[in-house]
Amino acid sequence: MKYLITIVGPTAIGKTALSIALAKHFNCEIISCDSRQFFKEMTIGTAVPNQEELAAATHHFIQNKSIFENYTVGDYEKEALVKIEELFQNNDFVILIGGSGLYVDAILKGFDEFPEINPEVRSEVNSNYEKLGIEYLQEQLKNLDPDYFQKITLENPQTLQNPQRMMRFTEVCIGTGKPYSSFLNQKKNNRNFTPVLIGLEADRGVIYNRINQRVDIMMNEGLLEEARALYPNKALNALQTVGYRELFSYFDGEFTLPFAVEEIKKNTRRFSKRQLTWFKRNENTKWFDYATEREKIIDYINEIVK
Repeated sequence: MKYLITIVGPTAIGKTALSIALAKHFNCEIISCDSRQFFKEMTIGTAVPNQEELAAATHHFIQNKSIFENYTVGDYEKEALVKIEELFQNNDFVILIGGSGLYVDAILKGFDEFPEINPEVRSEVNSNYEKLGIEYLQEQLKNLDPDYFQKITLENPQTLQNPQRMMRFTEVCIGTGKPYSSFLNQKKNNRNFTPVLIGLEADRGVIYNRINQRVDIMMNEGLLEEARALYPNKALNALQTVGYRELFSYFDGEFTLPFAVEEIKKNTRRFSKRQLTWFKRNENTKWFDYATEREKIIDYINEIVK
């Protein structure tokens, strides 16, 4: 039996430290499932593990792509499953860690299959978004897939403000001539491993304090300079990300720097709340307080393995 130990939870909760501790204990390797840590141009703002942490355990899918590549969750699913299968050749355990719920679900449950989209369609949708804003994407989805638009509006309204997701919905509708929702809930692939889901949580005040502290550390480590270097490419999908968007608004003269920093903190806190909502949907996740002794979590994993 092969076990994929999956560590989830809100940002800044301590998932990296736990993953390294478990990787050392089970003598196994780590697959990152953080959709922003894939990009080599984004280091400080995505809280990529530092050199000491990377040296403590072998990591995969950390800064292995460029922001200029079109890298989808479907691409990640295919590549990560190949790597996981390869790692299982030599070990019964692999660690999966990340705060990107959609990407975690793709690995654990399989992802819906979508046809290839003509790059010209993708380019046109991206260009229209840059000229017309998020309202263009919302209107397209409302017209091309009204049922799915209504479902998002009721169940997950923040998605309507997510340019990357909305561009994907729109390009699929236009590129295939079919509603995006018609490709959902297809038969999922079986997985050749048993997931062991570990969730880290804390009181909301603790999470928010950890987030505020992390943002201050990022600014001290040079997030402003990193964002300035990326600013010319601010329209790219990968850069529609908390921590960068707010600083781009500062460079545009829309925010003062102190206000931009407070916006990063506020938007990251909101993001952490959405992460918890997403991960709490899975009833198979065993939740632990972030300060729990590692031995309790290891004991829980060993009980499942037995």
